[in-house]
Amino acid sequence: MTIAEKQAERARLVKEMRAINDAVKDRAWTPDETEKYAKIEADVDNLGTELEAEQKRTERASKLVDLEKRIAEPGKPATKPEPVAARGKSASPLASPEYRDAFEVYLNGGMGAFSAEVAKRADTLAAGVFTKAGALIGPEEFVAELIKGVDNDVFVRRYARRFQIASAVSLGVPTLDTDIDDANWTAELLTGSQGDIAVGKRELRPHPMAKRVKISKTLDRLSAIPIATLVQERLRYKFGITDEKAFLSGTGVQQPLGIFVASADGVPTTQDVSTDNTATAITADGLINAKHFMKAQYWRGARWAFHRDAVKMIRKLKDGNGQYIWGMGLAGQPDTLLDLPMDISEYVPNTFTTLLYVGALAYWPAYWIVDALDMTVQFLDQLYAETNTNGYIARKETDGAPTLAEAFVRVKLA
Repeated sequence: MTIAEKQAERARLVKEMRAINDAVKDRAWTPDETEKYAKIEADVDNLGTELEAEQKRTERASKLVDLEKRIAEPGKPATKPEPVAARGKSASPLASPEYRDAFEVYLNGGMGAFSAEVAKRADTLAAGVFTKAGALIGPEEFVAELIKGVDNDVFVRRYARRFQIASAVSLGVPTLDTDIDDANWTAELLTGSQGDIAVGKRELRPHPMAKRVKISKTLDRLSAIPIATLVQERLRYKFGITDEKAFLSGTGVQQPLGIFVASADGVPTTQDVSTDNTATAITADGLINAKHFMKAQYWRGARWAFHRDAVKMIRKLKDGNGQYIWGMGLAGQPDTLLDLPMDISEYVPNTFTTLLYVGALAYWPAYWIVDALDMTVQFLDQLYAETNTNGYIARKETDGAPTLAEAFVRVKLA
C-alpha cells in the first residue's frame, strides 16, 4: 500500500474501534469483543510503525541523492578552488577540494599517506590544518554533514534554535530578568509610575564529547564501503544519541542542560503540572491542564514529547463524552494530541511513579544549541596492531539549554 492508503486504512480501523467501543457502552465486554478490539488495535499500531519507517526511508533516499551530488566524477582531475572574490567566501584550506581529498587519504592510510598527499598538492593546500595535539581537523564539508546527520536523528535539533561558533568559546545570551509594569492612565503633564528594566546574561559554552571507533584492517582492505563513509555513519549515530539524552535530561554540568532537569537556569519546578494526574498514570484532565498552563501564544509552535510507553497510555484515554483525545492525522499530516503534534523519544523519562516526570510540552525555539565547528578526527594505526584493527577518535563540542522557562511545561505524576 502507498502511504496515503496506509493512512486511510489506519483511519478506517480507528473508526471501527470507535464503533465497537460505542456499542459496548456501560456493559461488560464479551471475550469476542475484547479479542476483536485488541486485534484491530494491534493493526493500527503496526500501520503506525510502517508509516514511520516509510517516512525514514524517504528521508534516507533524499539524503542519498544529496550525497551522490557531492561525489566527484570518477577520474575527473582536481581543480583549484575558485578565487575568493568569485565565491564571496573565505579562502579556508579546510573548504578546498584538495584538502577533502587529502583528508580521505588520511582516514584510509594515516599521517604518512596524508603527508605525501600534502606534498603533492603543496600549491593548493595551506598550512595550519593540524591541532596542537597532532589531530587532523575535519574538512568543513565533513563537519557540516555530521551536523546534518544528527539533525535527522535528534528531534530537538529540528526545532531548537541553533548557533555555530568558529571555536570552543562561549556564546553570551542576553536575558530580560525584570520587565517594567504596564503603562498608567494619567494626566497630560504626568509621567506615570517609574519602572526599571533589568537585563542579565546567560552563557552557553560548548562542552567536549568524544568517541572512539575501531575498524578491522581486513575490512578496511576488502570492504566496498569507503572507510570515511563508515566512520562518519558510526560517529553520527554515537554523537546523535549523546545529544538526544543531554537535550532532554542533561545535568548542565559539563554537558547541555535538559528540559527534564529542574533548574533555575532552565526550566524551574514552577513549570511542573501534576494536577489531576494519578501517582502512576497520566490522565486526560492532566494533559488538558498541562496544555493550558502554557501561554496560548506558544501553542502554534509547541510540541509534546513522550516516551512510547506514555504514548501507549495516552492513546487509551477518552474525554467526558467517551471520545479518544488522540487525534489521528489526515493524509500527510501528523497525529496530534489536544491539537498539538507529538515527538516520541526513547530518552524521555518513562518511570510511572509518584512525583516523577513523564512528558513535556515544549516550544523548542526557546531551547538554544551551540555547536563548535572544530571537530577533529585522529587516526590510530598502531595502537591496536595486536588485534589487526585501526582506530579513529572523534571529538566535538556542544552545549544547549532552555532559555525561556515559560515556553516549557513538564507533565508530572501526582
